[in-house]
Amino acid sequence: MENTSGQGVAAVVPPELDRWNWGAFFLNWIWGIGNNTFIALLMFVPVVNMVMPFVLGVKGSAWAWRNKRWESVDHFRRVQRNWAIGGVVAIIALIVFGVGVWFSVTAMLKHSEAYQMAVAQLQANSEAVNALGTPITTGAPTGKFETSGPTGTADLQFSVEGPKAKGTVYLHATKDLGAWKINRIELQIEGRSGRINLAKGGDRASLDDGLGAVRRGAFTVALRL
Repeated sequence: MENTSGQGVAAVVPPELDRWNWGAFFLNWIWGIGNNTFIALLMFVPVVNMVMPFVLGVKGSAWAWRNKRWESVDHFRRVQRNWAIGGVVAIIALIVFGVGVWFSVTAMLKHSEAYQMAVAQLQANSEAVNALGTPITTGAPTGKFETSGPTGTADLQFSVEGPKAKGTVYLHATKDLGAWKINRIELQIEGRSGRINLAKGGDRASLDDGLGAVRRGAFTVALRL
């Protein structure tokens, strides 16, 4: 069969090449530039970019054959295979990077003073301890956390679980002149209406002891993925 690659719409696409293209699907606009298929730049158009990867996956091989000169069918296959491998590697790298960022942020929040104070306050609250039972495990904190020198704010939530019940702790804390202060902290028990105000029901001595234990790692802190 005559090699008609690179002849635009007049090019005859070999039937064995007109199939799904993983390189075009994964790398879309990058693949498009490398294969003279500049319609892939529609990836930068909002809304259109939601469907464009699938369009490129379906039509990419035919477009690449028509838009660029190839030595042979085998040459085309080799190059597109390399694009597919590159796309898979890029996706895996992005996933690994995203997971790494998530773990880093979670670790930072878990070691923040606002979170440690919240766990200590939970442990020091008799009503919460009675409702959850002991030991109490705490999950990974999520939410908004900002600091700038001696000031900062934290709006966090984290799951808690004991032998008797599960729940979620919500807290709002601020940092002023280098010192953190919890302004509001509440526990929502699963299956129950209303919330437990963790700012009440605990004495200062037990709170100080609890905070010290949290910082020493004496309490169980479980990161739930």
